[in-house]
Amino acid sequence: MLKEIQESFRSEKLLYTKHAKDEMEAEEFGEIKEKEVAEAVLNGKIIEIYPDDEPYPSCLIYGRTSDNRPLHIVCAYSSESDLVIIITVYQPDPDRWIDFERRKI
Repeated sequence: MLKEIQESFRSEKLLYTKHAKDEMEAEEFGEIKEKEVAEAVLNGKIIEIYPDDEPYPSCLIYGRTSDNRPLHIVCAYSSESDLVIIITVYQPDPDRWIDFERRKI
């Protein structure tokens, strides 16, 4: 799934949900730009998979921007449309994540 998502980002076959755009603008650690999302996805990795999400399976990608900012991106990939749907984007809180990759219990 990561390969298809990254290829869609390279081809700019993307759809940001209103929720994602709102979260990016209101991020408590500072506004997140689309360029930063692309950088994080293109060098990122899937850390959680949500196979039962509807209408498409989705995943949580962790990556860093060119400025080393950690980001989490929840997105789904539609193989029928060859399109990535960005569901939400946020900068993970270090108090809630271990190395930004594993949730603290």
